[in-house]
This record gives sequence, structure tokens and C-alpha cells, in this order.
Amino acid sequence: MSYTLTDEQLAFYAENGYLVVKGLLNKEEAAHYRAETHALADRLMAKKTEMNAAWKSGQEAVKGSQGTVIYHCHDVQFQSAEYGKLLMDSRLTDVAADLIGSPNVELHHTKMFIKPPEKGAPFPMHQDAPYFPHDKHSMIAVILHFDDAPIEKGCVRVVPGTHKLGMLPHDKEGGWHLPFSEYPVESAVPCEAEAGDALFFSYLTVHGSGVNVSQEARTTLLIQMRDPEDKPSVETHLSRGQGTMLRGFNPG
Repeated sequence: MSYTLTDEQLAFYAENGYLVVKGLLNKEEAAHYRAETHALADRLMAKKTEMNAAWKSGQEAVKGSQGTVIYHCHDVQFQSAEYGKLLMDSRLTDVAADLIGSPNVELHHTKMFIKPPEKGAPFPMHQDAPYFPHDKHSMIAVILHFDDAPIEKGCVRVVPGTHKLGMLPHDKEGGWHLPFSEYPVESAVPCEAEAGDALFFSYLTVHGSGVNVSQEARTTLLIQMRDPEDKPSVETHLSRGQGTMLRGFNPG
């Protein structure tokens, strides 16, 4: 299977720096990966693995979010073969190729997130680019939603068009973030999603998320991808799976 973007979708992404692709996965697939993700979290918690990835700056940016948590795990494809299959799914990689502008798509890293009910931590507004800058800025992310992500679950929020601003200066205190007064989380555009939807965005697009105040967890998988010919400006944020080809080949 594949997923071909329309001219309207490509134009929207070029203008806004993000795109929600509805139903990239079907409901059964989303439910399967939701169960897989929670089973992984249960295994890690049983081993007393530190999983809380909440940023102090996120709790400073959003009122009433003190004490919130978010569970995460890097390099999930090394934890379960099910994720490896997903990374190579042509529905995902074909869209990535269209947005990156290259037939070749290379993995940078993966990370699963679970925002628990009632206390799922927010993220302050930020760009991903300062963490792992690249010369040609081809890096994109996709967030795959394994369950519904309405506003009350702390869905991702974006500032449209900010990918055109280049890399912005960030405050490193408590987790890299942009000034709270200039980029408040609550004023950004919410990207509400249903199970199976995929949110793609440039690593230059300003984004963040609110608190999960609902009675259900919000479960997602983040995948960062790039053109293999786009070299890192700084050798940083290395991961075990980095350099894996998800589509095409590496010309280098």
C-alpha cells in the first residue's frame, strides 16, 4: 500500500510547515500499535527503567502542570519487531519522501510517548532543529497517533509558517524552549487527531503540546527522518538506529 499526497496537501505543507494525514493507519492497526506501546512501557516499568521525559520548562510554561509526567522510550524498533515493520511501511515512507523532496529516506531516531490520564506533561513551544541541526534542513518528523488526540489529551500544537524563519535562538534551561511570552502553548494551533492519523512537520516548525487532562492516555510514536545526503551540521543526538534506510538507498 502507499499514500500519495495531493497538490493541495503539498502546497499546504510548503506554506505552513506541517500536515495532518488522516487515516494513514486504519483503526485496527492503530489499536495494535497502541497495545504494543503500552506493553513495552509495562515491561520497562517492571525493570524500573526511568521513563519520565517531562521537561521542567514545559511545567513552567503551562499553568497547573506541575507534577505531570510523560513516559517515553528511544529506539523502539530494538524493543519490538512490530515497530520495525511500521518504519518500512510505504504509506509512511512515500509521504516522507514527498515532503523531504528526495526519493531516499533515512532514519534519524524513533521515540514513543505515552501521556498518562489526568497528568500527562506538556511540552513548551520549540523547534527540533537546535537538537540536531542539518546543513540542508531536510529533517522532518511524523507523529503517529495510536489513539485519539483531542485538545483535552494534550495534542500537539504548531505555529504555522515558522519553518520559514530558520533556526531560532532557544533557552536551554529546563529543556530547550522558546520564550514563553512570545510563544505561549495555548495560542498555537491545535492539531487534533484520531487514531491512525499522522502529523508530519519540519524540524524547523515551532511546536509544543498541552496537558492531558482527560481520563485516557495519549499514545504516539515519533519518527525523525531526513534525506541521506543532508549531513549533520554538528555530530550530536546519535542513536542506535541512525542511518537506517527506510526508503530508497544512500547515495553516499
